[in-house]
Amino acid sequence: QVQLVESGGGLVQAGGSLRLSCAASGRTFYTMGWFRQPPGKERDFVTAIRTDGSPVYADSVKGRFTVSRDYAKNTVYLQMNSLKPEDTAVYYCAAGGAWTIRRSDYDYWGRGTQVTVSS
Repeated sequence: QVQLVESGGGLVQAGGSLRLSCAASGRTFYTMGWFRQPPGKERDFVTAIRTDGSPVYADSVKGRFTVSRDYAKNTVYLQMNSLKPEDTAVYYCAAGGAWTIRRSDYDYWGRGTQVTVSS
């Protein structure tokens, strides 16, 4: 049974940092990524990383967020620095077999973790 379990969310002041983790079980994936859903809005792409370590980022987080993978632990991380109030959202881990930023192309999803950035 495939599971993605996120952790590391919380409340932080603007300018602060948080590190999210997503542990996958059941199988390995070509692509693992992060999406986020602010209150009352759609779930949008944040970042993804494929098996060769190549990342892709949404423009809104470039230079502030860093995605990485630990293949031995089958875990993906999201280091978030210089956080802004507009980063407030539920962050979801996603995984799949395609190299894509499209939400519909991801096969598996975690339950999400809340990140709140206060001003």
